[in-house]
Amino acid sequence: MSRAAGAPPAVGVDIGGTTVWAGAVEESGRVLAQVHRATPGRSTRPEVVEDVIVSAVREVLLDARLTPDQVVGVGVGAAGFVSADRRTVLFAPHLSWRDEPLRDRLSRRLSLPVTIENDANAAAWAEHRFGAGQGESRLLLVTLGTGIGGGLVLDGRVERGRHGLCGEFGHMVMVPEGRRCECGNRGCWEQYASGSVVLREARELVRAGGPYAAELARRCGGLPEDLDGPAVTAAAHAGDAAAQEVLAEVGRWLGLGLANLVAALDPGCVVVGGGVSAADDLVLGPARQTLARHLTGRGHRPVAPVRAAYLGPSAGLIGAADLARIEQTPQV
Repeated sequence: MSRAAGAPPAVGVDIGGTTVWAGAVEESGRVLAQVHRATPGRSTRPEVVEDVIVSAVREVLLDARLTPDQVVGVGVGAAGFVSADRRTVLFAPHLSWRDEPLRDRLSRRLSLPVTIENDANAAAWAEHRFGAGQGESRLLLVTLGTGIGGGLVLDGRVERGRHGLCGEFGHMVMVPEGRRCECGNRGCWEQYASGSVVLREARELVRAGGPYAAELARRCGGLPEDLDGPAVTAAAHAGDAAAQEVLAEVGRWLGLGLANLVAALDPGCVVVGGGVSAADDLVLGPARQTLARHLTGRGHRPVAPVRAAYLGPSAGLIGAADLARIEQTPQV
């Protein structure tokens, strides 16, 4: 496989609530090879998650025909709170990590420099550098997956906050005493606008057994737990009213949260990524309308455009790889 001259490739790993993606990435953002694995469950020991990461990195190096000494390092985007020194995952709501010294453990096992970053920060950086936010110096990214992640790029740098914990937008309390969240609070935004919500609402419609959900029931063989997000999105794109209603409701909650974030942060653009973004305007249309309707100062200020992420599920690994390359490459 031919590779362009320049900085060596880096390996990026994106650890989401359901899937671990790994890829070898060139300086241009081009992915040479990538693999994916199922994310171990929350009750799984941290060492098992590390096993999955190490296995994925080794396989992707093999697929890309790279040896460890041909890559500059490994970047890992972790779904959780990452310490300011980016050595430790302090807390991961969907994993078993609690004060996990992930950087040092992975570096020892892989014999490579490792950079740890919040997964949404990594995706925001990728969309800023190579995707839907190219040329925009103030970018807000919101990812809709198992939960809601968020990242900020301000003046061409990732904004991590004083303690490294900036961007946890999914845990803004939108409904006081609302639905219980996995973080322990009630009424968090991700309990009303995320991939998990799409599944919860669609499955409830199937369980109700009415004719309104007949198409959704057909797509899962009448077994609500077998219904997945892509099936709901496909039904909606095919014109099913029940699936469209579910996605539109998630879009309205998305727009409401975005109105708060845009009022507070005044970004140049908003990029929406994650699995739910595959529904495109079925979610983003209602989100844009709700944002415009609820943004403070509406009519007297620009409304930040809301764009679908360009890089899809590869954004996190691309951004993690690029951040690792920047950290490991001497700046002149």
